[in-house]
Amino acid sequence: MVRTKGQVYYEDVKGGTEIPPLEKRPSYAQLFVFSASQRILGRIHYDQAFARSEEHPDVIVQSPLHGAFVVQLLTDWIGDEGFLKRISYSNRGISVPGDVLTCKGKVTKKYEEDGQHFVECEVWEENQRGEVLVPGSAVVILPSRHAKR
Repeated sequence: MVRTKGQVYYEDVKGGTEIPPLEKRPSYAQLFVFSASQRILGRIHYDQAFARSEEHPDVIVQSPLHGAFVVQLLTDWIGDEGFLKRISYSNRGISVPGDVLTCKGKVTKKYEEDGQHFVECEVWEENQRGEVLVPGSAVVILPSRHAKR
């Protein structure tokens, strides 16, 4: 776990609270291993010559890997006592090895329901040019400082 601030609690956040950004730099090796482990057979994700023959600038990062980066942003932030209830994202652009991808997010709403503390978030991944490649939203459940333990 990369978290540096410790556990975040429901009382610590409000609308507009920013989630600490997460920077990722996908490598050729990472794309190859991810393709193999997920049985992603599309050669555009691990065969540079083939990707270029298909008019891509290079091998391209897999859509599920973009999603995994956004999930990591959230799970790093919510800590061990938090729970990722729901995530939705859409891939809107491509990235290649050498790109710097930064996952970001902010709290849009918080509420209590059935004794649980829900936080809705806007999340996204952008490249080094500030282009949003993966917009999304999520709902997390955070622990409360006031909950009985």
